[in-house]
Amino acid sequence: MHTKIFSATTIGVDAYIVDVEVDIAFGMVNFFIVGLPDAAIKESRQRIQTALKNCGIRFPERRITVNLAPADLKKEGTIFDLPIAIGILQASQLLSIPADFLQDTIFLGELSLDGSIKPMKGALAIAYDAQRLGKKRIILPLENAQEAAFIKSIEVIGVSNLVELIAFLRHEQPLAATKHRAPVTPPSLYDIDFSQVKGQENAKRALLISATGNHNILFIGSPGAGKTMLARRLTTIMPAMTFDETLAASKVYSISGKLQGKSLISERPFRAPHHTISQAGLVGGGSFPQPGEISLAHHGILFLDELTEFKRTTLEALRQPLEGKHVCIARAHQSITFPASFLLVAAFNPCPCGFYGDKKRECTCSQLQVHRYLEKISGPLLDRIDLQIHVPSIDYDVVKDKKQTTSSADLKILVDKAVIIQQKRFKNDTQRNATMTPDQIEQHCKLTDLAEALIKKVFDQLHLSMRGYHKMLKVSRTIADLAGDDIIDVPHLQEALMYRSIDHYFERKRL
Repeated sequence: MHTKIFSATTIGVDAYIVDVEVDIAFGMVNFFIVGLPDAAIKESRQRIQTALKNCGIRFPERRITVNLAPADLKKEGTIFDLPIAIGILQASQLLSIPADFLQDTIFLGELSLDGSIKPMKGALAIAYDAQRLGKKRIILPLENAQEAAFIKSIEVIGVSNLVELIAFLRHEQPLAATKHRAPVTPPSLYDIDFSQVKGQENAKRALLISATGNHNILFIGSPGAGKTMLARRLTTIMPAMTFDETLAASKVYSISGKLQGKSLISERPFRAPHHTISQAGLVGGGSFPQPGEISLAHHGILFLDELTEFKRTTLEALRQPLEGKHVCIARAHQSITFPASFLLVAAFNPCPCGFYGDKKRECTCSQLQVHRYLEKISGPLLDRIDLQIHVPSIDYDVVKDKKQTTSSADLKILVDKAVIIQQKRFKNDTQRNATMTPDQIEQHCKLTDLAEALIKKVFDQLHLSMRGYHKMLKVSRTIADLAGDDIIDVPHLQEALMYRSIDHYFERKRL
């Protein structure tokens, strides 16, 4: 007898239906699984047989063929254990599930040898796409039910073991659907604040602009000047995540197995990988590609401390995601796209010893050492960073000054006001000035006559690329928004120019 059970798998952050077709026939006793399964799926034969036996169910002594369709789609993982087991029971007439129920339901889960159902990866991503896939119901491990229940358009039934599910399908025992959970944003309880940073008002101003317009930012300064301290406090002034951003970020964590049934990612992620990270770890990859750090920082912050200690090839892999806001990983059988809309914050020392240009300590590096050190950061990568800030070491008088400095709460008020202006401008809750298209730049970056004359002079003298020119206009637009001005004027452009001056510092040191 033949039957069909519906399951699903994820490719990137999107879900795809997998038809689990089961055929039981007379012949030599055997158990085949076809349809491009990986090793973990092939091993499910032993798990399913043992789980059914330990649940008191006699395994059919027939020729069993399981086809996972579409056959040209690579399947991986252990989430097909449960649909294969249900398909075998249905095909052997040990279950009699109505056709309309099967048609509307996705089955997911890995079986333990005792019949319990283990938690899985990607529950939120599959639940999110279930309605698009034409399904009304999802049956999955109990540990993942709360995670999937954030999607209100789908009925979520969590089960803890195979015996419980069989009793439910036989109408012997009810199973209540998990109630829909509205995401709750917890109150921010940061133990860090900008008021803890002494001095560095220019750097704080740059971070204010960065948070407002979502502009990438680079810090360069001596060891201990406060670069890392400043970067880690950027999260305290970032705009609150919208519901769509929350779901998008949470989907990435779900397919990575990092959500683990907890609440959604409601605060902007802050990822700070060590400089020894591989290229695959940063941008994603592997035999079965998984999201990298840039995707885990989706709608959040990617902080690369000690930027020049990263491998150059690893850093160069960031160039396309910084522009396209996604990363495409190509493999022989398929290409997988992961979202990567992150705010890059980078920091490094000006030379190997760290004290080039420092007013307190003398640099001991040769010009050749400095040249090789800075050579790790390419011009194209630098051109993609909107704000480039020098962070000087501070004096003792500044450290001991008891005067209250700018707090995160003060800066957050300014950010929120400017974000509202951008939301009205773009008629979009998520777009910021940094992601303006050329047409939007033409429409929204209006300049006064004096500002027009200044940027023409700057364009010629600094030999700006079109990307650099557009980034200067975008930063100027953000500065004008913070000032509440509709038109970009000379002071806005002058401040934006100040944040682009460090790339010419690089060029001089490379000579």
